[in-house]
Amino acid sequence: MTVTYASYLKIPELLSLQQPESGRDGTAEHDETLFIVIHQVYDLWFKQQIHECSLLQRCLEAGDDPMAVATLRRMLTILKVMVSQLDVLETMTPLGFHSFRARLQSSSGFQSAQFRVFETVLGNRRESARTQFPDGSSEQAAVAAAWSRPTLWQSFLRRIARSGFPVPASEMDGVRQAPCEPSTALQDILLDVYRNRPPERVICELIVDFDEGLQEWRYRHMKMVERTIGFKQGTGGSPGVPYLRSTISTSLFPDLWAIRTRF
Repeated sequence: MTVTYASYLKIPELLSLQQPESGRDGTAEHDETLFIVIHQVYDLWFKQQIHECSLLQRCLEAGDDPMAVATLRRMLTILKVMVSQLDVLETMTPLGFHSFRARLQSSSGFQSAQFRVFETVLGNRRESARTQFPDGSSEQAAVAAAWSRPTLWQSFLRRIARSGFPVPASEMDGVRQAPCEPSTALQDILLDVYRNRPPERVICELIVDFDEGLQEWRYRHMKMVERTIGFKQGTGGSPGVPYLRSTISTSLFPDLWAIRTRF
């Protein structure tokens, strides 16, 4: 069978996946299709970011700096697209969203397993991410598998350890059970990296770029939710804006930020 554009990309199957709930009773709401498409695309971008992060970690641990840098730059570019997609979602007015909101029932963006996996690999490890999905579900299995992997930060620390920096084994090895906490000892090492190892310094700055970009995405997402539903409870009973606001300043790599005051 000849491979075509449609068959290779599974276009018929892809286009059949947008099924607005409001259309089931003959009263289709125009904006629901946009809402579905945007969120499906987000989950695809999360999938790609997880895929790229796996390559990035392999490159860091193998000492392949050129490919690590290229991969980080690709992840940053994808993140910019993820931020810009919110511009499209913000064309939907509060009236447009509320025309179909009730049909979402218990569904919520908080239930995106892809995003939980992405957070887990990056190092934002919270017990709630492991327990929010039903036992035995594919979502729970995906988060558990991500939890068993080293974090991106651990892979980076292994990279600088290859260059002879005295990174404590306890920081690089083992399964991380919580988000990174600032470490004065690591900050001393990072200052040495910045002053004496330009290749690793470039990687450090790209990681900071990514961390900052993710905070920007969180901020833009929070403001989009606020302008759409205000301070109402989020869909599916999620906390909504107050919770999203609490995550904005969360830094995945606190030591790379802490050293800014020590130069």
